[in-house]
Amino acid sequence: MSKMLKKVNASNPKLWLLIGIGLAGAVVVVAETRRRRHRNLPKEDFGAFVERIELLPIPQPNQTQTLSALTFAIKDIFDVKGYVTGFGNPQWKKTHGEAGKTAIVITALLSDGATCVGKTVMDEFSFGISGENKFYGTPTNPQMPSSIPGGSSSGSAVAVAARLVDFAIGTDTTGCVRIPAAFCGILGFRPSHGVISTIGVLPNAQSLDTVGWFARDPSVLHRVGLVLLPLTSVELKRTRRIIFADDLFQLSKAPSQKTAYIIGKAIENLSGYQSLQHMNLCQYIASNVPSLKGFHEKLTQQQNGLSILKALTSVMFSLQGYEFKTNHEEWVKSVKPRLGRGVSERVNAAMNATHDNIKTLYKVRTEMRGAFQHLLKDDGILVIPTVADYPLKLNTEKGFSSEFHDRAFALSSIASISGCCQVAIPLGCHNDCCASISLISAHGVDKFLLNTVLDMYSTLQEQVSVAYALPLLDTNGSMETSELLKEKGNTAFKGRLWNKAVDYYTEAINLNGTNATYYSNRAAAYLELG
Repeated sequence: MSKMLKKVNASNPKLWLLIGIGLAGAVVVVAETRRRRHRNLPKEDFGAFVERIELLPIPQPNQTQTLSALTFAIKDIFDVKGYVTGFGNPQWKKTHGEAGKTAIVITALLSDGATCVGKTVMDEFSFGISGENKFYGTPTNPQMPSSIPGGSSSGSAVAVAARLVDFAIGTDTTGCVRIPAAFCGILGFRPSHGVISTIGVLPNAQSLDTVGWFARDPSVLHRVGLVLLPLTSVELKRTRRIIFADDLFQLSKAPSQKTAYIIGKAIENLSGYQSLQHMNLCQYIASNVPSLKGFHEKLTQQQNGLSILKALTSVMFSLQGYEFKTNHEEWVKSVKPRLGRGVSERVNAAMNATHDNIKTLYKVRTEMRGAFQHLLKDDGILVIPTVADYPLKLNTEKGFSSEFHDRAFALSSIASISGCCQVAIPLGCHNDCCASISLISAHGVDKFLLNTVLDMYSTLQEQVSVAYALPLLDTNGSMETSELLKEKGNTAFKGRLWNKAVDYYTEAINLNGTNATYYSNRAAAYLELG
């Protein structure tokens, strides 16, 4: 046996090469295994914070502090004295110094007894609605960990949804509070444009920027609003007009019939509400915002709702690009920062745009404000879907996400351009995803809208639990009528009263033309008639 073995030469370079390759492969396998394990580990604090800080309440002798004992987090776009504001990008942070003053809204919250516990992750420069950040990581959506949390105020939304804080502050330019609120299943408020100070807040686009906030509890949402919103005269009680935008719910993947049923039933059980009204909002915008026509014709000759909203989105992006360029062109061109996926295209588009039609853009904004003031006055509340689609899975390819972004921005552009206040309200779950509706009121009636949320919220949630247990509702949200007619038809059929059965099924079809059972039952009755 020993004779058959050849003596191994330890100095053979080929031998050491093979051993080296084997060891290197083993190291790679071990490192990859560790990386996979690390990816599967839950992030600390759901990855919501970019920096943990503690700002204690500012004592106010002889004054009641309504936010006492509440904790909050702030998007890394607000100045805090002694800290560098990061704007979601490490190169921005490296090239800027510490803030000399704290943002006015943060001081107001501290003065009313709240404690700030950290700065949260955001999309770079407040561009984007995915919540993904190449440099600081993507906060984990507590409701759907494999999906995006929404942005750009992603960390603030996640901190609230994960119960790490009682409320959080963000900014909303093109949907940056409303969209993450919808995806994380919490409340999100975008105030009327210009009513809350943005001093000490890094600008993205001043004509669209607002300071917004998140909460799980409508009473906390309301209390924060009372602190941040300007003092006004005593809010007068007035009958509320609820207007359901039927055409916009056709864009939504959530069942619009059940949503209408939930809203209708909720206001039936409350005092001070008129019966639910229905309208085609896109037709109203097309008729009352004449300066939008040029943008609409550039996109399509087809007169449909989505093309109107795409035109509105085009105006929103053009305004944002123009103002972002005005604010930050010098820094972008001198630093040439590394940017994450999606952000690079938006920044480059802003830097390269000419904006010859800037006056028309501002004219569209003025006309939208006027049109919505006329529609809503001081008592109207428009109901729309907060988002059209369920959140994308993390790291979705660009091609698959373009339609998603188009549909999301189409809905968010309404309040962004009109300057109206809007609140996103969670409405249970559908297909294992968070459902959300939004209420929009006219510019300047923010407290009226917050009072409405406080008044409606518990009743809405009660109706959600009922509605999602019911079969699909008809187009008017009236399940009882069409289903009752079907049952009457079934009774007539069993009694061999074929003509009556046909009449009942026909009435049911007139109320709900999407129910195949009504058609098949009527066909059976016709067959019996010969």
